[in-house]
Amino acid sequence: MSADRHVAVLGLGPAGRAVASRLAAAGVTVTAVDPHPERRWTPTYAAWEDELPGWLPRAVVATRTPHARAWAGREHRLDRTYVVLDTPGLQDALHLTGVDVVAGSVTAADAHRVTLADGTAITADLVLDARGTRLGADRAAQTAYGLVLPHERAAPAGGPWFMDWRRDHGAGPGAVPSFLYAVPLDAGHTLLEETCLVGRPALGLDELRRRLEHRLAARGVVLHGDERVERVRFSVEADPQTPRASRRAPVGRPVALGARAGVMHPATGYSVAVSLRLADEVARAVAAGGDAQDVWDVLWPASARRVQQLREMGLTTLLRLPADGVERFFAAFFALPAALQRAYLSDRSDPAGTLRAMARMARTLPAGLTAVAVGSALPRWPRRGGRTEGA
Repeated sequence: MSADRHVAVLGLGPAGRAVASRLAAAGVTVTAVDPHPERRWTPTYAAWEDELPGWLPRAVVATRTPHARAWAGREHRLDRTYVVLDTPGLQDALHLTGVDVVAGSVTAADAHRVTLADGTAITADLVLDARGTRLGADRAAQTAYGLVLPHERAAPAGGPWFMDWRRDHGAGPGAVPSFLYAVPLDAGHTLLEETCLVGRPALGLDELRRRLEHRLAARGVVLHGDERVERVRFSVEADPQTPRASRRAPVGRPVALGARAGVMHPATGYSVAVSLRLADEVARAVAAGGDAQDVWDVLWPASARRVQQLREMGLTTLLRLPADGVERFFAAFFALPAALQRAYLSDRSDPAGTLRAMARMARTLPAGLTAVAVGSALPRWPRRGGRTEGA
């Protein structure tokens, strides 16, 4: 049956390339469209090792950090292994053998037809849209400014750090918080990155650069001025026009994948690992003859919809916390048992575990911060009869 299916995939970032690759491997006819399909990826992609799918070659893992560390009030050691992926290796591993790759910009797309800027029309049994999120003034975003240094020069920063919320960045105690992300990129280099986890609006890159330089100078890290720079800015919320987390697939529209679908942790911005995991499930559903609703059911089963709702409450909490409350929030989070941390950060199938993590944090936070968390949850809490206010 798979040989009779034709699927159009829009966008060849990690989510789109992964699903195109897995569809082709399953025998599905695939046309992939991207404005620059040959462009090499440059962002840093990372994940928890236990999130990665079994079919992904282990060689795409560039570095492993067992028992990743965080600082929030004190040092915390996380009972998980954090990995940074070899970005070019990941792109190559998601090979497009058997995929018809078209270089072009999409001007219109519906459930079965795609129109390109040059007038080319592509028809397909199913259209999957993985073109990512767009920034918008009304959507929360994550920003970061990073420098790549040799390990020995980065060592005074004290990493690796998954998050280091200490305020030696020079911005003062009442400023919007940011943290140091310090991870080994490869055998010889470390990324030191000042990160605004989420903001509406998020901190600007110039402010993050100033904070990073101040923090590194305070710790004795010497900069030469010729370091490779990494700049990050993306929305952690899906486009409002993109249907997501509902029971039914959008009628007459492409099925969104990856960050475009909101398949992203809204309080952390992580989406690559879950998109890789879902790619194989989507490919199996399509190869078995599944339609748009079948793909939607893979992306948004009832458990994932509920988890997403809970995580969006967490995003609202982060946006509402006072500046001096964010580090306390993460101190409470990192004090959770490893199973509850994993449920909140990674598991889309365990809404009860996510809720337990949130409830336990609420009990341990100072009263004022608990009030913020509860107030963030109430507008989305299920009413009697199962309906959710504000959803």
